[in-house]
Amino acid sequence: MKSIPDPLLSVEHLRTVFTLAGGRDAPAVDDVSLVIGRGETLGLVGESGSGKSVTALSIVRLVLPPGRITSGRILLDGRDLLALDEPAMRAVRGRRIGFVFQEPMVALNPVYTIGFQIAETLQVHGLARGHTARRRVRELLEAVRIPEPDRRAREYPHQLSGGLRQRAMIALALAAEPALLIADEPTTALDVTVQAEILDLLRDMRREFNLSLLLITHDLGVVAEMADRVAVMYAGRIVEQAPVADLFRAPAHPYTRGLLASVPTGASGAPLRAIPGNVPALGQIPGGCAFRPRCPDRFEPCAGRVPDLYETGPDQVARCFLHDPTVGAVPARSKERDVTR
Repeated sequence: MKSIPDPLLSVEHLRTVFTLAGGRDAPAVDDVSLVIGRGETLGLVGESGSGKSVTALSIVRLVLPPGRITSGRILLDGRDLLALDEPAMRAVRGRRIGFVFQEPMVALNPVYTIGFQIAETLQVHGLARGHTARRRVRELLEAVRIPEPDRRAREYPHQLSGGLRQRAMIALALAAEPALLIADEPTTALDVTVQAEILDLLRDMRREFNLSLLLITHDLGVVAEMADRVAVMYAGRIVEQAPVADLFRAPAHPYTRGLLASVPTGASGAPLRAIPGNVPALGQIPGGCAFRPRCPDRFEPCAGRVPDLYETGPDQVARCFLHDPTVGAVPARSKERDVTR
């Protein structure tokens, strides 16, 4: 793949494990590497249980026991976040990396007003206090298009609708003007109209604040609309990375093809297609290629070892033996699929 000069964030061979009953460690994130350029949006997609949220929490070092990061590097502006002590890391959270959590009702403190929580963030990072902080709270709530910002600042999270809570969460994440915003399923549990408004807001905030964005979602429609590049994750590993247009035009991994095929077409009477089976549970990932039990193109090498990431285009890689030049016998079905793509 093409290298990104002077990336904002570079995750290298990250591994995060959880200790199961009996003391065995099971990887939820396994040898994950990804890069986000300045001003770029990277979409991280996959089914629930693929390891997307654990990857995001690992980046900001918020994985709680029995989980822990065991290896890898997380470089932000060239500085390894895994080498920082906790006080230094607290300065990074919010100030350099903002986080929009999946459930704003859980992430926002229910006993404090929206305005207090944003003002507290400004104060903690030494950016504003008192009247200056209150003015900045109003500006942030206006920036995320919350009507009547002065009144809403005095309200508690339960007094806001789901869409307004998500906007308030975005305002809180942007309060300290971070360089990177991580948005974990930001449109979950919102109706279609509000989803579109939140995506428009994120796009505008990216431009206005010159943000880089890590957008975590299972919705490929969101990825097509928002992202510059996309990383597809399955069972704790990145199985494909590509520019968005390349991935939608020529998906190289059978899992990616399955995800794209399962998107409803909107055609009347068209049957919904699904990938058979489920993402393996933590600690139950099969040997070899983790997608092998669900893969329509599996063949003999898939059971032997985890495939490497193979280049399938100028800026595209896939973790699949179908693209291994050293493998001899490729299934006829896969050959036909490659020819007709």
